Amino acid sequence: MFRKYKFAFVVMIVVLLLSACGGGGGAEEAAEAESCAPNCEFTDMTFCYPQLGAESDWRTANTASFKEVAGELGVRLIFSDAQQKQENQISAMRACIQQGVDVIGLPPVVEDGWEAVLQEAKDAGIPVIIVDRSVTADPSLYASHIGSDMYLEGQRAADEMNKLLPDGGKIVELSGTPGSGAAVGRADGFRANLNDNIEIIDSQTGNFTTAEGKPVMEAFLAKYEGEIDGAFIHNDNMAIGAVEAMKAAGVEPGDIKIVSVDGTRGGFQLMIDGWVQADVECNPLLGPQVYDMALALMNGETIDAEVLTDETVYYPDEAADLLPSRKY
Repeated sequence: MFRKYKFAFVVMIVVLLLSACGGGGGAEEAAEAESCAPNCEFTDMTFCYPQLGAESDWRTANTASFKEVAGELGVRLIFSDAQQKQENQISAMRACIQQGVDVIGLPPVVEDGWEAVLQEAKDAGIPVIIVDRSVTADPSLYASHIGSDMYLEGQRAADEMNKLLPDGGKIVELSGTPGSGAAVGRADGFRANLNDNIEIIDSQTGNFTTAEGKPVMEAFLAKYEGEIDGAFIHNDNMAIGAVEAMKAAGVEPGDIKIVSVDGTRGGFQLMIDGWVQADVECNPLLGPQVYDMALALMNGETIDAEVLTDETVYYPDEAADLLPSRKY
């Protein structure tokens, strides 16, 4: 009996010594052996996408793009909904890092506060693509940003408001989620291009939602009765809520000139009905571009640090013809 236990003990010691000799190098070699680079395909990819929420039609279309394209390409998608809370996105990213995903796509709910988790991803050798909105973190912590130029969207919106109010006037602003790249960029760009004879008399957040956009406009209409000539609204969902408030207050289409952002089906309908005079496009269908970039990263290819989507401005005279073909 003693000899049997002694033999078992010796075997255990040998196994431990062999494991110690292998150390971390063996694990690294195994990981390298399993690497598909430089011939990785989409079916080799595990992609993490901690979506910031479902606050708007734009966001719903963005989610659908990533899910549908993942299915078409054979990408294994790890998806989560952070419900517009940064802490939920960070937790989801850390879970993906622990799982050893290939690439993370981050649509940040706000610009600040990402340094720690981005550093963790970098230390783990997992590249991060910033999607849609921007971050203030050091660019060395992530691979690329792909999305819209929010500042340019604001500039385009101001150009349209200048055309609508050539003699000047007073306008209100329904802004997006405070601290988000979209809200900051659109607000700054708008102010940079707005004519001096147009005054922003008030600005309040509607958090990019129809439900919060409506009471903001109700408050504006009550506070500035008969004074509002125009409204710059950071997205179509808030514009829908604002129009509901305007209808209830007896405002007629066109009485208040509206410039919105997104170019969703809801925004197109508002143009057709005469409420919105210009809709600045922000394209949510980013799945194909992001997955292509992720595959390039897996294969060790060089990518651009900044990739912008090609976007335009839509007007009421074309809205009815274009609406049937809109995908979001």
